[in-house]
Amino acid sequence: MTDHNDTSDEIVTDGGEVSREEASFVEYGIEDRPPLGESILLGLQHYLTMIGATVAIPLILAGAMEMPPAETARLIGTFFVVSGVATLLQTTVGNRYPIVQGGTFALLAPALAIIAAMGTGWEATILELQGAVIAAAIVQVLLGYVGALGKLKYYLSPVVIAPVIVLIGLSLVGTADVTRADQNWWLLGFTLFLIVLFSQYLDKYSRYAKLFPVLLGVVVAWVIATVLSMTGVYGPGTLGYVDTGAIADASAIQLITPLQWGMPQFTAAFAIGMFAGVMASMIESMGDYYAVARIAGVGAPSEKRINHGIGMEGIGNVIAGIMGTGNGSTSYGENIGAIGITGVASRYVVQIGAIVMLIAGFVGYFGALITTIPGPIVGALYIAMFGQIAAVGLSNLKYVDLDASRNVFIIGIALFLGLAIPQYMANVGSAEAFQEITSGAAVIGPILGQQIVSDTIYVFGSTTMAVGGVIAFVLDNTIRGTRKERGLEHWEQLAEDDDEFVTFFERMGSSGDPKPVDKAD
Repeated sequence: MTDHNDTSDEIVTDGGEVSREEASFVEYGIEDRPPLGESILLGLQHYLTMIGATVAIPLILAGAMEMPPAETARLIGTFFVVSGVATLLQTTVGNRYPIVQGGTFALLAPALAIIAAMGTGWEATILELQGAVIAAAIVQVLLGYVGALGKLKYYLSPVVIAPVIVLIGLSLVGTADVTRADQNWWLLGFTLFLIVLFSQYLDKYSRYAKLFPVLLGVVVAWVIATVLSMTGVYGPGTLGYVDTGAIADASAIQLITPLQWGMPQFTAAFAIGMFAGVMASMIESMGDYYAVARIAGVGAPSEKRINHGIGMEGIGNVIAGIMGTGNGSTSYGENIGAIGITGVASRYVVQIGAIVMLIAGFVGYFGALITTIPGPIVGALYIAMFGQIAAVGLSNLKYVDLDASRNVFIIGIALFLGLAIPQYMANVGSAEAFQEITSGAAVIGPILGQQIVSDTIYVFGSTTMAVGGVIAFVLDNTIRGTRKERGLEHWEQLAEDDDEFVTFFERMGSSGDPKPVDKAD
């Protein structure tokens, strides 16, 4: 926690030394515990930033599988429950960062490929999705806890991490659906104006504006949109319309249990295709760990913390498979953007929010209420969040020598190809179409024409941060450059050591002997 009474130029925070300007930004540090009532609202705000994805992913899956409305509502509730459980596990037993866990778009592409390949009813399809997620997740658990992912830390410089985090923010632009032709720019602009007003202009005059800019902006715009809908200004089918009838039609309590759809089915080809999405998710999550550490004013994550984070995300994916989301669980960049805007990096706040979401998943009215948030309001929310994430990525370049041409070249090509290759995959349209294209090549056709390999390349190539991260990683570790140029010397001074991260089980097993203090604690 920051010592605000220190008058030196550098002040010690949890996880290293940062500048006074960086540390003073954080309103609540990782170990801080705001009052319970305030924490509930702050936690709800954290989850509100990722509610669009949490609802969008199950709706996309349910639509593709032609799942009936009642089951679709239960699927959305299942996403809430899994998000709450996975977040509690990650913040308590995993890497212990204040980072929300939830459904991932990285697993959406392989899931849609599986749905298309099945071509049968949703009952059989969801079981195949569950099996594929569980199988891929088990491999992720092993990669995390044997330490394979953490080893990459020593080869990851800010030259690699910066474009990965930037691409996390930029890649999410498409999910906001901001640029659609029939966009309600009045409602979107008004919501964005409120968020900017509370977070940037009124934050110095009102503590509530500082702590709850997103919640205040969304609620005010939501209420106005509801009034306009009830008075007939916004009609059904219009962007901005709030369907209050959906709440009345929802069930009060919905039963969500493990294996609620039946026993998972395991198909090797589906599992391998799903693992491509898991690989992309792991790379994205590593970037998220660096981003949340940077924006929370703590040191870069240690190898040990990365391993526990990735391993716990794998366990979260296993839980998602058992519960039957048809998707997985990963770290949410939107949550990091919320920290950047509000300065609330409290682990306790995120845990309180997770408990609220866990309970809310069983309440049908809550899920129905959330689905009434108009798209333009969600779009404005995403503009603020995703832009903040991209800016956090760029801030890592302060450690890099930007006068070195090799750094500028690597960053530029990683960003461009990180956007261009996924766009090409999007233009191709599907894994099946990509397989047809590659199978016609004389040399690589016999290899890429195989369904498993082509599906894997398609899914991986469709993920911006995975493409940009791999390109930056290879170039940064093969093009000649000093450790100082690459920012590694400065970064290592800020990074935590492995013995500074004490796991939950190490704490529980302590018998009074002195233990190192967790810098994120």
